[in-house]
Amino acid sequence: MKNMAIRIMVLSTILCLSMVSVSGGADGNYGAAAVAKLSDTELNVSNMLTYAIEDEYMARGEYKAVMEKFGKYPPFSNIIKAEERHIELLLPLFKKYNVPVPPDRGRELAKVPATFNEALQVGVKAEIENIAIYKRFLRQDLPADVKDVFQRLLAGSENHLAAFQKGGGSPRRAWPSR
Repeated sequence: MKNMAIRIMVLSTILCLSMVSVSGGADGNYGAAAVAKLSDTELNVSNMLTYAIEDEYMARGEYKAVMEKFGKYPPFSNIIKAEERHIELLLPLFKKYNVPVPPDRGRELAKVPATFNEALQVGVKAEIENIAIYKRFLRQDLPADVKDVFQRLLAGSENHLAAFQKGGGSPRRAWPSR
C-alpha cells in the first residue's frame, strides 16, 4: 500500500510539472524562457541583465499570486523577500551599464496552480530554470561586478530550490515529509 501511494505521488508530480509552465508565463520571450531560445553567442551583458531581472520579476509575481490565493506561508513568504533583494542587486547594474530596466510583467504573467502542493512544484521548476540561466550566464565573459551578482543570485536560487523541495507551511498537508 505504501509503495502504491509513493507511485501515485510520483506520477502526480510528473503530471503537474508537465502541465504547468512558469518561466515566461504566457510570453516565451520573457525571462528564462527567452534565454532558452538564444545561443551563447547571442548573450551579452545587456540581454543577460534584462533576462535575469525578468526572471526575478516572474518569480516574485508567481509567489505573490500564490500567497494571495493560499495565504502567506513558507516557503513563499520567505522567498518573496529574497526575490526583492535579487531585484535590488540587479538594478544598479542596469544604471552602470546603461541598460534600460524592462517593465515588471511578473504578476501579469503569473499562473497560479489549483493547489498549494502544485504551487510548491511550480516553485521547484522555476528555481531549476533560474539556476540553469545563471550557470549559463556565468560561463560567459562578464565584468567582475556582473559575475558577482549572478553568483549571488545563483546561490540564492539554489537555496530557494531546497526550500521548495522541502515543502512549506500549513496548506501543504499532502506534501511528503523527507
